[in-house]
Amino acid sequence: MRYFIDFASGSLIKYGEELCGDNVEFYVDNDMSVAVLSDGLSSGVKANILATLTSTIALTMIKNGLTIEETVETIIQTLPVDAQKNIAYSTFTIVKITDHNKAYIAEFDGPETFFLRRGQIERIHYTETNICGKLVREASIDLKENDVMVFVSDGALYASAGQSLNLNWKWEDIAKHLKINVRDSMSALDIKNNLLGVCDQMYLFEPGDDTTVCVLKAVKPKKVKLFTGPPTHKEDDAKVVHELMNNADIRIVSGGTTSQIVARELGVEVKSSTEIYDKEVPPIAYIQGVDLVTEGVLTLSKTIDRLKSLSKSLDSDIFKAKDGASQMAKLLYSASHIKLLVGRSLNIANAESSFQRDLELRLHVVGELEKILVKLGKIVTVEYY
Repeated sequence: MRYFIDFASGSLIKYGEELCGDNVEFYVDNDMSVAVLSDGLSSGVKANILATLTSTIALTMIKNGLTIEETVETIIQTLPVDAQKNIAYSTFTIVKITDHNKAYIAEFDGPETFFLRRGQIERIHYTETNICGKLVREASIDLKENDVMVFVSDGALYASAGQSLNLNWKWEDIAKHLKINVRDSMSALDIKNNLLGVCDQMYLFEPGDDTTVCVLKAVKPKKVKLFTGPPTHKEDDAKVVHELMNNADIRIVSGGTTSQIVARELGVEVKSSTEIYDKEVPPIAYIQGVDLVTEGVLTLSKTIDRLKSLSKSLDSDIFKAKDGASQMAKLLYSASHIKLLVGRSLNIANAESSFQRDLELRLHVVGELEKILVKLGKIVTVEYY
């Protein structure tokens, strides 16, 4: 079985700067996962440009099958030269995972990757290759379920308050922290938040350097299907409900008319709830055989807001909330593969002038939902009815 790669990354920006000098790019499809972390020279705008160029070039070339030698050579030839220091400098870590659960790691001048298996830190065995005068570390690992890879920028090492280096927070100490604190039940997001939060605390919340943490975890695939909006043709109702119920670990229904269609086709009732956990989110409902039933466009929009907040916050408390949007965000984030089943029928119960607006809004919200889910590393497909 091919494992899905649960991915999360986050950064602390150097105190006093507006842009982060580190950059992360991630790509996933049914054949591979590729993650790239780049740390640009110094900090601020120049560092951000260097890191973004490096990570974007590396991701594009590696996912398209080019070699690490070709990638490094292109990066060297492409990066602008710093006028003051007369060097074009940007470190990188590249991890590519194939559909055979083989992880390939390439690192240039950054901290070594942390690898955890069954609660233990295992040192990675690297070989070194000289490419265009640059020494690149390479390694391969056969992944097993719940294996975790953590790679960081330099800012995670020696994190401390003030100008002095914290010599009690070295690579080995981060490894020890991960060994103690990482559990199999934790997601990549949990692990990232834990380590990045510790670094933030050690900097007394005024980071002395850009600090980035990336986490990859091998997990079993989890399929979620979400059905929203009635189909254009009523005769497709049974078809889409069958698709919703077939071959899914989690089933979500969003929308009042949509929930009535599902209940009718399943021969059950929609049971409404009057409990309001968030005054901006309508109450949920219940359908036997469906994991979550919510109101439509408004709840979907609030779900998008919650998913977007995950990449900006070290707090995952939204997963503890009981409102429909928070529950939906939690279920979608826990997925590896998400299929959106989207009806394109105009709601004839509304005034004619609002038909098209309602449909356009629904399709826009679905498009935004797809974008954020892809950004969070999910494999998303959309089917229209």
